[in-house]
Amino acid sequence: MNKDYYQILGLQKGSSKDEVKKAFRKMAAKYHPDKQGGDEEKYKEVTEAYAILSDDKKKAEYDSYGHAFNNSGGGAGGFGGFNWGDFAQQGGGFSAGGFEFDLNDIFENFGFGGGRRQERGRDVSIDINLSFSESIFGITRKVLLTKNNTCAQCNGSGAKAGSEKISCNTCGGNGKVRETRQSVMGSFSTVRECSDCNGTGKIPKEKCEHCRGAGVARTQEEISIKVPAGIQNGEVIRMTGRGEAQSAGQPGDLYIKVHVEAHKTIRREGTTLSTNLPIKLTDAILGSAYRVETLDGSLEVKIPAGIAHGELIRIKEKGVPSERGRGDFMVKVSIEIPKKLSRKAQKLIEELKEEGI
Repeated sequence: MNKDYYQILGLQKGSSKDEVKKAFRKMAAKYHPDKQGGDEEKYKEVTEAYAILSDDKKKAEYDSYGHAFNNSGGGAGGFGGFNWGDFAQQGGGFSAGGFEFDLNDIFENFGFGGGRRQERGRDVSIDINLSFSESIFGITRKVLLTKNNTCAQCNGSGAKAGSEKISCNTCGGNGKVRETRQSVMGSFSTVRECSDCNGTGKIPKEKCEHCRGAGVARTQEEISIKVPAGIQNGEVIRMTGRGEAQSAGQPGDLYIKVHVEAHKTIRREGTTLSTNLPIKLTDAILGSAYRVETLDGSLEVKIPAGIAHGELIRIKEKGVPSERGRGDFMVKVSIEIPKKLSRKAQKLIEELKEEGI
């Protein structure tokens, strides 16, 4: 059957050797029959395509003759009698069908070969509520969390105080356990991290009574959260390494989602704060002075004579703090028109009308 090896690997004709290798690694990991959801037939096609396109001589012949090319390398998928047991003993590198490559990075995601993977503790997510003022100026908030923390008794070693660590009996001090597995491609050995010593090769001679040798224990921890000035509703603060601890590994992170309460009279837009100021009609005409509530306290604002409805008065550097300094506080003037007038007031207005005002 004629096969388009480039198409099988999802490549264009003439792709480089590095592109071929990269495509093969991706598809081999996807279709390997020992992986959940793998496809044995597709995997054989992928390995056959790689066997041809990774070999300079065979690739040149295939590029020249296309589908008329005859793969005389023999063996399933162009591997020429490749033995998976030999592959495992060689640590993931092998030569077969005229080409060489290393599959450790392909199979490490589902238990084949590779170096020791550093385990990581779980991330922790919490929510905190802030007042409007706290979100503008920042605050330090303390929270009490119950989570897996490094054992305070043994300082994470898992050993009883004064007890030494000895070689792990399960892995013989290597930190890894070799297992023989069967697959459609034959028998081969796999190496996994020893679960008894977490890959360290050492176990405590006497276990810590508090954490029972785990090195971590579920305890309460008070954490200080520094909320930066100017944080907005819905933003998330990340505290690296403050999540759950992991024995012989890195701790997770702590994520804090911020919820900001709305202010009754003040609004925010970027680094600018604003509020509405209702004033009397006469004050708009003649000018006056009003007091305005800001986050810095009550401030006096001068109303110039003849101010228009909706006009803005700017108070400098009373807005949101930022790296470039504080923003401004804007006062939007709202002129109140009286719904009812006394006879005297109505007469005065009529006189103004006659004056053309």
